[in-house]
Amino acid sequence: MFSIDYDRHRLDNGLTVILSRDEAIPIVAVNLWYGVGSRNERPGRTGFAHLFEHMMFQGSAHVPKNRHFELIERAGGSLNASTWFDRTNYFETVPSHHLELALWLESDRMGWLLPAMTSEKLENQRDVVLNERKQRYENQPYGDWDERLQALLFPEDHPYHHTVIGSVEDIKSASLADVEEFFRTYYVPGNAVLTICGDFEAERARELVEAYFGEIPEGGVVPPLPGEVELAPTIGETRKERVPDSVPLPRTYLAYRIPPFSDPRFHQAEVAAAVLADGKASRLYSSLVRERKLAKDVVAYAFPLVTGATMLLVAVTGHAQTEADTLEEALFEEIEGLSEVRASEVDRAVALSETRLVNEVERVGARADLLSLFQTHFDDPGRLNEEMDRLRAVTREDVRAFAAEFLGPDNRALVTYVPEDER
Repeated sequence: MFSIDYDRHRLDNGLTVILSRDEAIPIVAVNLWYGVGSRNERPGRTGFAHLFEHMMFQGSAHVPKNRHFELIERAGGSLNASTWFDRTNYFETVPSHHLELALWLESDRMGWLLPAMTSEKLENQRDVVLNERKQRYENQPYGDWDERLQALLFPEDHPYHHTVIGSVEDIKSASLADVEEFFRTYYVPGNAVLTICGDFEAERARELVEAYFGEIPEGGVVPPLPGEVELAPTIGETRKERVPDSVPLPRTYLAYRIPPFSDPRFHQAEVAAAVLADGKASRLYSSLVRERKLAKDVVAYAFPLVTGATMLLVAVTGHAQTEADTLEEALFEEIEGLSEVRASEVDRAVALSETRLVNEVERVGARADLLSLFQTHFDDPGRLNEEMDRLRAVTREDVRAFAAEFLGPDNRALVTYVPEDER
């Protein structure tokens, strides 16, 4: 078990601040979550959240282009950012005595980004994102699996129907005015969580946060999510797509629509995924890889998404001689076999999930990110301290019931790639 101590307060402009001290090692993590991701994008404006993540590193009023990276790395720190369905986050880990530097840099781009934004910078980063899309989606074997799978799994008017990176057409059409509007709408203190975790003096941290973030205007009310958030708990059928492509081996991506991260049954999904594919003693590895020799690798993961529903993903790569139909049927067989899952399998899966969670919490950067996550999605960073209990509460009967309700043929979306010579 673990118990993470923290202090939470809000500035007058609405910024939520979480302070969690840990004097074990002289480093500090600064983690900033904005409540905006691909789910907030309107039709014709997909990819904006991810494009804006790139724009945030192009300099602000008092920080020249690329200087953010330079200053943090010169100080012996590391930094990055990521965009996902429900959020965008920015994070630095620095030696403790450089906390002020990290806070100044994050505050300058929250409060003073627009004066430094130019059409030239937008064009440059638009090209970067389009090239990233080519590399990751268009020129990468299996690269567009999520684009295909999300389209099968979520209705066209649901916020998760489109990918985080967005469409080529929408990225190309983004104007400087569009980007500025996006910033004013979502990159405001009232839509952000700032978490500081590690070795710092609490009162000094409070003073620094107030000094650097306190004068930034709160911003307006964030608009409601576009589209229809509510949807049926299951798909109601099996939806399949067979993709002949320039791939070396057959691979199946299988997804099930499941309750969102905010639903108590989500932890049953996590444990079910661990039973299926966590480690070489897992159900899928033991059967498909080691015993039947149909596959070379397996993976399963429950996405912690909060908007109406989420998905449990299973991916299996076959051998060159494996028939795609055989691979799919073997996968269905093992997953439906969870209706008879053994208590020992569940105990092992829970233990592995516990270990993974503890390993995350031990790292100050990951711990700060988790505190920001639970504050953003639940208005309760202390919920992190209860995650272990939620995992341990999952029983064999829970997994069996979850499998019976959500992992059957009435709730499948699958995309199978086959080498083009098998067309």
